[in-house]
Amino acid sequence: MTTKIKRIGVLTSGGDAPGMNAALRAVVRAAAYTSLECVAIYRGYQGLIENDVKLMNARSVNNIINKGGTILKSARCLEFRTPDGRKRAFENIKKNNIDALVVIGGDGSFTGAMIFQSEFGIPVIGIPGTIDNDIYGTTRTIGYDTALNTVIEAIDKIRDTAISHNRLFFVEVMGRDAGHIALNAGIGAGAEEILIPEEDMGLDRLLESLKHSEKSGKSSSIVVIAEGDKTGKNVFEIAQYVEKNMPYYEVRVSVLGHMQRGGSPSCYDRVLASRMGVFAVESLLEGQSNVMVGVSNDKMILTPLAKAIKGKSKIDKNLIRVSDILTV
Repeated sequence: MTTKIKRIGVLTSGGDAPGMNAALRAVVRAAAYTSLECVAIYRGYQGLIENDVKLMNARSVNNIINKGGTILKSARCLEFRTPDGRKRAFENIKKNNIDALVVIGGDGSFTGAMIFQSEFGIPVIGIPGTIDNDIYGTTRTIGYDTALNTVIEAIDKIRDTAISHNRLFFVEVMGRDAGHIALNAGIGAGAEEILIPEEDMGLDRLLESLKHSEKSGKSSSIVVIAEGDKTGKNVFEIAQYVEKNMPYYEVRVSVLGHMQRGGSPSCYDRVLASRMGVFAVESLLEGQSNVMVGVSNDKMILTPLAKAIKGKSKIDKNLIRVSDILTV
């Protein structure tokens, strides 16, 4: 498609993240500011296939910047992975006179957008919304900061119980492929150990570290574990191993789960989402396509979707060193 952009579509896809509504608001209002029409697509690619759309204006997104989740809702869509499903989606693109598409989501959502663009030529631009902060091409994703604060608050409360009962708590946080949440929240909450996918600590070394902590006078401990950590098969197996070898501790497991996705977005996430939404619309008007909006050194940047999908976000090695020092 080479027509001048007059109307854009916007959708949220994949796992929800705090700040997605702020990004949606920014896209809709940036479109209004630049005299574009904006069509909201509900339930991600599934809604695009089923023509679940609604024309929005600046007032349509009143009072959503503070809301968690996504008012557009999200859905996994197997049908969009098929040529026939994508063809149906494009028919609805044409039916609604949509000239470009903004996709707010993660790498799976961007993969779908990239394939869709290659098949039908419609300009697409991605906005990274995922609490895991695991997308290449941006130092921060929308929702990550809020998730960190949620985890910190939960661990602080768990520590109160750990201290009261001389307990050892294993706290599992999200991060199937990346340990950003575990590492940063672990340091912020003063965890005794942090287990992440990028660093295989091993059960024996973990046990040695916990014994050292106990001998140094610590009567309770917190171990933060990313769900993708490879130290054991799962957090419960690790807990059982430690309990067997350190029977004087009461060992407990707390899996924070989906509570990490929820809640009102932090100020940082609201501002980041607002900046990304405006930059996405401006970039489309400048002729950009097949790229993802990101932030680096507090500047808005663009990264090709192919790189954003295939690349890996890097863990901060210096933070691992800081963590090792502080667990003395």
